[in-house]
Amino acid sequence: MEEEPPWKKLKLSLERPYKDDNGGPLPELLDITPDGQHIYRPREDPTSVVGTKLRRIFAERGHDFFEAYKGSRSLPAPQAPDATEPDENAADSEKSNESSHTMTPEELYKMRMSLLPQLYIAFGEMCQARDLLTLLLSSSLPSQPSSLPPAPLAATTVDKPPPILSVRAFDAQLTIGGKDKALRAAADLFKDAAEKIEESRIAGERYWMDALKIRRGNWGLIPAPLPLGSATGKGADKTSKDFLISYGLEESPVVFRRRAIGRMASTTDDGNAKNPLEFPLRQRTRLRVSLARTLPDGTRQTCHSRLTRSDDTSLGGALRAAQAEVIEQEIFSSLIKEASGLPTASAEVSERLILIDAAQSTELRFELVDVDVATQVPSGHEDPVCDLIYSALHVLLLRAHSISKIQRLSKTSISRATAVQPVAQSPPLLQPIIDVLQYREFWERVGDEIHRVATALRDAGVSARVHYNTVADSGEVLVASLGHEKTNPLGGEVLLRIDDRHTLRFTTSSPSTLTAHLPQATLPVASISQLTQLLVDEISSRLLHRICDIGTDRCEKVNGTWFVDLLSGRCVGRWEGCVLDFRISFSGTAVACAASRASRDGRAILIDTYGAGGQLSLFEWVCHTVDSSLGR
Repeated sequence: MEEEPPWKKLKLSLERPYKDDNGGPLPELLDITPDGQHIYRPREDPTSVVGTKLRRIFAERGHDFFEAYKGSRSLPAPQAPDATEPDENAADSEKSNESSHTMTPEELYKMRMSLLPQLYIAFGEMCQARDLLTLLLSSSLPSQPSSLPPAPLAATTVDKPPPILSVRAFDAQLTIGGKDKALRAAADLFKDAAEKIEESRIAGERYWMDALKIRRGNWGLIPAPLPLGSATGKGADKTSKDFLISYGLEESPVVFRRRAIGRMASTTDDGNAKNPLEFPLRQRTRLRVSLARTLPDGTRQTCHSRLTRSDDTSLGGALRAAQAEVIEQEIFSSLIKEASGLPTASAEVSERLILIDAAQSTELRFELVDVDVATQVPSGHEDPVCDLIYSALHVLLLRAHSISKIQRLSKTSISRATAVQPVAQSPPLLQPIIDVLQYREFWERVGDEIHRVATALRDAGVSARVHYNTVADSGEVLVASLGHEKTNPLGGEVLLRIDDRHTLRFTTSSPSTLTAHLPQATLPVASISQLTQLLVDEISSRLLHRICDIGTDRCEKVNGTWFVDLLSGRCVGRWEGCVLDFRISFSGTAVACAASRASRDGRAILIDTYGAGGQLSLFEWVCHTVDSSLGR
């Protein structure tokens, strides 16, 4: 560390000096004579000073000063005047009282205020006369004799005596310290000004570099409005001095386009060093899609869509994050408008939450949450369906904007319209999502019913294969259909192969349309109970025909006759001395079969029944029952 200069180490007291270098008291200078003689104030004895002041009190106020002072503090009792005394005696007493009266400080002050203006006037007149006389004397010729004495009004030059050494050192230290402080303050001022100029230059360069980056990123730049108070009259310069950044969609409503405005920060503080963009109307909310489903065991499962946090440190990242927020707010606004008129679902709408009963056990929720909350999704609460709905909403919004633009451009303003055209409504955003969720729930219920029947056939030893094709179209076709004005419904099919011989085909269409394609007809299925009955009837018919074929093969030597009675739902075999019939039924999730034999009086005698879980399959049990009836 550098050693300080010696003049900085010098310390002087700010107290007024009262002793000289020899230790004697410093006299107080009163005047200096023309010949250079110093006149000092004489030292006075404190005792003599007090005595002089006391003598002045008695000389000026009288010897009865203390008695008069005491009497002035107590008011005398009023006395009634004697009317018999003559007026002359009263006048004489008043004169005597006035002559013996002493002036009070108030009266003295009043007299002083009345005399001082007159004295000032006299003083001014004397000064004016003196100046006039000096002027006349200076303008007179030198040859003229003068009766005045030489140099009557000459001035005397008086030089101030030099101060003593300690006072001079003290004055020098004060002067040097003041100059040093002033120089340091001036240096700091110039340094701060230079730093601010350099920061302003760097900020200006950074400002235009960021502007070029934003323009290179294909973001919209629009002229900024003139500042308040700018001249707007004729001949005024109305050129914009700045620009704004528009990151909203072109066909968005006006309220969202006004909200999607950003500007470059003009200040260079630490808060704007990393992100120089400012978004005055940014709300920092994101759209989160949630699905709550009730499982068959009664538990409730909730999942959310995944939202990734954008990089706000870069220009493009900050603009993309702000654009995503505005787009999702527009989506939420459109969902609120559509939620009140859903034909196939009920909805509850609040300021930042939309709750929809999309299906029987599915609840759909749209909510605007803060950015920090939206990106915090617990593990295990994610569902690709939520992400699909979140992405599909953006695609549907772009489709609505595209159709709106086509309709706007198709209207020509040149030709006059002959009739008022109806206002075209934009394509819905929420209804396709509801249709997809209802279609998903519908497929699960249809799949569960078909799977239950197929499991029952496999448990009975009958070959059963099921092929599901939930969405028949490819992904390219589905994405291309989103660009059309009317969205095509989703379609799929399911194939049930029974005993490697017979096939049942069903086709589906969103939201909940099921069609059965049978050999004899094509039937629409209106409910799950109707689907269950149709499956039971068709599968029973296929199994009875299979039993009929087995019976025909087994009774070939006895010339037996086998046929299927669809009205009564049984397979009948006849040969000499025996009538045997089989009936198929479904008890829960199992296939059951009953074999009965007709007696001579026409009554049916049950001879055996089949239930799933035995050692024999259904067809093996049929073969065993037929062989037993043949006596083999």
